[in-house]
Amino acid sequence: MGKQQGCQIHDSLSVTGKLEKNVEMNATEKIYLPVDGILEMFNSLTGHHHAAITHSALQATPVAPKVSHISKTGMGIIKTVKGRWREQDKRASRSSSSSNRHVSTDPLPKRSVDLLELGFTKPKNCHRIVVLGAPRVGKTNILQRFLGKGFDEHYEPTTEDFHRKLFHIGGEAYQIDLLDAASERDFPAKRRLSILTGDTFLLVFSLDDRESFNEICELLNEIKAAKAKLLKLKHPARVPVVICGNKADLEAQRAVGRSEVTDILGKDVAFFETSAKDGTGLEGVFRALAALGGLPDETSPSRHQIISILTYQSMCIGQRGRGGSRGAGAPCAALDPLARRPSFTSDLRLVLRSSKHNKPEKCHIQ
Repeated sequence: MGKQQGCQIHDSLSVTGKLEKNVEMNATEKIYLPVDGILEMFNSLTGHHHAAITHSALQATPVAPKVSHISKTGMGIIKTVKGRWREQDKRASRSSSSSNRHVSTDPLPKRSVDLLELGFTKPKNCHRIVVLGAPRVGKTNILQRFLGKGFDEHYEPTTEDFHRKLFHIGGEAYQIDLLDAASERDFPAKRRLSILTGDTFLLVFSLDDRESFNEICELLNEIKAAKAKLLKLKHPARVPVVICGNKADLEAQRAVGRSEVTDILGKDVAFFETSAKDGTGLEGVFRALAALGGLPDETSPSRHQIISILTYQSMCIGQRGRGGSRGAGAPCAALDPLARRPSFTSDLRLVLRSSKHNKPEKCHIQ
């Protein structure tokens, strides 16, 4: 090999070394290397001018043809470039599949669906159920059952959950708001506001925990006193309450008996022994809530079909366009994924409106 040819190879290898270093430094960035030019340089060094390798050839063939004499540096660059192509193809594939999944899923509405505010329903068909009870008694799982979902073994403390389920039954629209006020045990004023805005109450305790039952008794008295004060009654108000003794599946650990519950709370209180795990007694709870709230029996999860929120909106709009005629369609319901608890200001205004326009001597939530 002559001196001139040696210098040429040395300079060329220096260039390839710089290119390899540049590829390593910019591994996280999109790179566009002049691949054909690099391969042409390799061919000039090895004498294989007839080996025309393109992008598609590299993708189709694991090893490029006739490159047995290419240096390790050159092979490293080729492998690096091929790796980048593979990564770009994978990203494109993932992006495509993600895009397909997004297209197949109904898009969310731009805002929460409030049927009363949108004029789709009557005020009497809007209802709020407030759920209260000690921690770890199964309130969240009971609510999930009402929403048409399954039991979750994993326990996660609830701070505050607000759900909205929208129904279309007998040609009329109904809205049920569910407030799980679990975090309000240590905030009396906040809990009082939740109580005053509730139409129906679901009080949950665990049959294997006597302390949770004692808390239910205190909550029931608090609800009666708060409603009596709101309505300016001299005696505790009679309120629509359903008592739920959960975890009936743990019979061996039972700490509270049925007779004891009826003796303390009274026989006129709607009491059910339930199991959120296997569904025992929940149908009776949901029907009792519907009856106390003046709602149709079809609001029970077993009596209606779940549809998407957009389908529900279209149904309500179509119903209004037909002049509100009663339809013969099967009962259905939808969950509002954007539902959020109304502001405390809105709730306070609701409380003041429901006090029969009597000026209170002091704030009701104190």
